[in-house]
Amino acid sequence: MARSTSAKSGKTLQDGFSASTIFEKDQGITYKDFLILPGYIDFAPQDVNLETRITRNVKIKLPLISSPMDTVTESRMAITMALLGGIGIIHNNLSIEDQAAQVERVKRYENGFITEPIVLSPKNTIADIDNISERYGFSGVPITEDGTLRSKLVGIVANRDVDFERDRTILLSKVMTTDLITAPKGISLVQANEILRKSKKGKLPIVDKEGRLVALMSRSDLVKNREYPFATKDEQKRLRVGAAVSTHPHDRERIDMLVARGVDLLVVDSAQGYSKFQIDLLKELKKKYPNVDVMAGNVVTREQGDALIRAGADGLRIGMGPGSICITQDTMACGRSQATAVYYTAQMAAKHKIPVIADGGIANIGDIAKALAVGGSAVMVGSLLAGSKEAPGEYFYENGVRLKKFRGMASIEAMEGGGGAKRYNVEDQKIKVAQGVSGAVVDKGSLFEFIPYLMQGVRHALQDMGYRDIPSLHKALHASKLRFEPRSLAAQAQGGVHGLYSYKKPIIGAE
Repeated sequence: MARSTSAKSGKTLQDGFSASTIFEKDQGITYKDFLILPGYIDFAPQDVNLETRITRNVKIKLPLISSPMDTVTESRMAITMALLGGIGIIHNNLSIEDQAAQVERVKRYENGFITEPIVLSPKNTIADIDNISERYGFSGVPITEDGTLRSKLVGIVANRDVDFERDRTILLSKVMTTDLITAPKGISLVQANEILRKSKKGKLPIVDKEGRLVALMSRSDLVKNREYPFATKDEQKRLRVGAAVSTHPHDRERIDMLVARGVDLLVVDSAQGYSKFQIDLLKELKKKYPNVDVMAGNVVTREQGDALIRAGADGLRIGMGPGSICITQDTMACGRSQATAVYYTAQMAAKHKIPVIADGGIANIGDIAKALAVGGSAVMVGSLLAGSKEAPGEYFYENGVRLKKFRGMASIEAMEGGGGAKRYNVEDQKIKVAQGVSGAVVDKGSLFEFIPYLMQGVRHALQDMGYRDIPSLHKALHASKLRFEPRSLAAQAQGGVHGLYSYKKPIIGAE
């Protein structure tokens, strides 16, 4: 693209520069330092397919991953990301049990057949239903004789059965519905969906010939399947979710529990991932859990990335210091300009057919498009999602502005919580040097409106470049068909809003 042929001379007209020319300069560059020249358009934005591979075996529908930060990704964020086509990585500034419970909540959120439903007995109380609702976000619990799966189904308890009961110690045997509609074991998903639709019930228990509970279906899942047809799911129709782990020996128990709860992707969370500790862990994980993909990092050079790939990494996380709350480059004098880091590591990783994820430095739609154009398979974002309704934390007001707390995992606050300290290898040190800051971001509203807006912008960007999908964009990059042009400071200023007395900003992330 970005070239044509002169009818008189027969020569190819090609403006701009190849990526190799742009990045082989004597200084590192980031996303604002260049533009991508437009290509030929013969398709509409809706024809752009943003599906991408983020590790050797894990695909997502949209190239967006929420960062494992304690003010960004817990189960609510991860559920939202997966429903919308991305994926969330749950942070590890939590106890082992709490992080595993967060993963489990995502995995149980939406299913076809729920093969391991939560079950209670008639001797349980309404308070037990409340605990399940608080932990997993749903009610509608089947009741069996002894409170275990594959024992005889005797009832079900839904919200309507317990909503107006003041005494939460009442036994479920007193409130459960016993007039049940069930489906036989072996029924197809389509047939079960039809029974749910006609019955207008919230849940459909699946039972064997002896009336023992073997699975469950949920009406809310049917609704979600209709509203979110591009949700990121595993082979069992469960939402996909990742979780961050450290290289420290005591996190081996954490890893075991996360895998047991069905985590789809382990992300080794290290600020500087080129270490003996991470290489040893990768070899161990690929031997013990060969079917669980592992994203390694963070790295910014080809040497670093190559070592982690050879140790077993299924994907690479790229970035050291470009985040909005990160001060690593100033404090530690180590790191790399983000666009340069993504380009060179992606060039190397492509030879191994391993995706790289551009982590950090993403402030708007254009940054996402540029990260993809220089070789990233997806972007990992923190500040772009922080402050949303789905991010952890409570809103507060400052000078009349509605805000949410946002902090780097290398901030003193986060390191005192444990997870940040493990990420930056200072867990056992008395003196902790901050590589991040704590702050606040403006309320972004719900991601159910914000993310579709961002991704539609990315589709328009790829259309302008002349490519229908990310693989073809990368193919053009490696073949030097994708053309770039550097931007002076004056060009950057001219490319933004200028010359106005005042103006109204578009949605955050668009500018």
